[in-house]
Amino acid sequence: MAIKTDWFTCDGQGVATRREKLTLGQAAWTPSRRGVLVGAGLGLLSWLGRDSALAQVTLSPAKERKHDVLITIFLRGGADGLNMVIPYAEPNYYRRRPSLGIAAPTDSRTKGRALDLDGFFGLHPSLAPLLPIFRSGEMAIVHACGSDDSSRSHFEAMAAMERGLAREGSGPASGWVARHLLATEHANDSPLRAIAFADTMPDSLRGATNAVALTNLGDFKLEADNGIHSALNDLYKPGRDEVAAAGRQTLSALDALGRLDVKGYKASNGATYPNSDLGNGLRQVACLVKARLGLEVACLDKGGWDTHVAQGADSGWQAMLLDDLAKALAAFTADLGSEMKGVTVVVMSEFGRRLEENDGLGTDHGRAGPMFLIGQTVAGGKVHAKWPGLEDHQLDPTGDLVVTTDYRAVLGDVLARRMGNESTDEVFPGAALGSGYVA
Repeated sequence: MAIKTDWFTCDGQGVATRREKLTLGQAAWTPSRRGVLVGAGLGLLSWLGRDSALAQVTLSPAKERKHDVLITIFLRGGADGLNMVIPYAEPNYYRRRPSLGIAAPTDSRTKGRALDLDGFFGLHPSLAPLLPIFRSGEMAIVHACGSDDSSRSHFEAMAAMERGLAREGSGPASGWVARHLLATEHANDSPLRAIAFADTMPDSLRGATNAVALTNLGDFKLEADNGIHSALNDLYKPGRDEVAAAGRQTLSALDALGRLDVKGYKASNGATYPNSDLGNGLRQVACLVKARLGLEVACLDKGGWDTHVAQGADSGWQAMLLDDLAKALAAFTADLGSEMKGVTVVVMSEFGRRLEENDGLGTDHGRAGPMFLIGQTVAGGKVHAKWPGLEDHQLDPTGDLVVTTDYRAVLGDVLARRMGNESTDEVFPGAALGSGYVA
């Protein structure tokens, strides 16, 4: 029997290093309840020591959710928000980006133009699949967002955001999603409450006691023949202690995932996911949402946004990344259909890029950028922005777009209004939380 669970640690430079692979060999063995449970790892048992939390889990599908499912997508590498949501009415945008600037919607060229949003901002043409969602009122954009971090270091800026801090080192070491889960936990929470579709647990979930990181739902299973599976059931069935209860519920969780036909899952409403990590991840999230197994938070990443060289304008490296992002999000939204009334998607990056293009026809690390909110309850069809302006005197001293909206104000509004969190001050200590981004 083997559990496909690899444990990883971060080397401090953003690289995941495998520490240990937990397996049980096929050789004859004499099981004990605790030995099987702890020795195998069984992936989901991070809450083994919690009083009756696992014993009270109900894995049968629920008819109604009390709160939204939150999907976070982190664009790692510092996405160029000024070419994602283009302030085409700003003359200095074109002066500072003679090669990389995206043409205004009113430009005479027939293609490669920004897609008008409100007469001032436009979407990158590769984000075209998101335009109908925006116009339907199910997508909102909050521009000039960011943190107080001015290091322009990927690692420090990501660490600050994933921990829900103004800047790295200014608050708790735990992740903001983990603190949210702790503030809203109940005795009967599902063991599938929080999932990260990644090789390693993201820092936003650091400290969570009921979260799991995986790359594919199909890999999360008990590799055993029917005889061993039956033996495990018999082993835990008569017990009345916590270990026995945990064992029964772990097997139930694994059985529930086993019943999901992830490989054969067919999207609804004609949705077609791109064959990419993000597309496949969102496809699996949709499968879990529809199965109603108690998922509350799903965390996904998309890397590759560090576009110092050959970024491209309406085509090229960034355009390719945006195309995948837009197609994956559009497919997910179409696939869920009416289920989107109980789902909120947040897209964010650790920082934006400099206004001025560099000599390598790319952009360097900057400050503020946009956040995307998608769902049937967002204050959509609008670009929310305390816009600072792009004239030279309006930029920060290094020539970057000034941060005017704390990213935590957006996240806090989502948690308070859509996730049933009445303690957002504990999730984002010291932050002035906003409102009006979601209903």
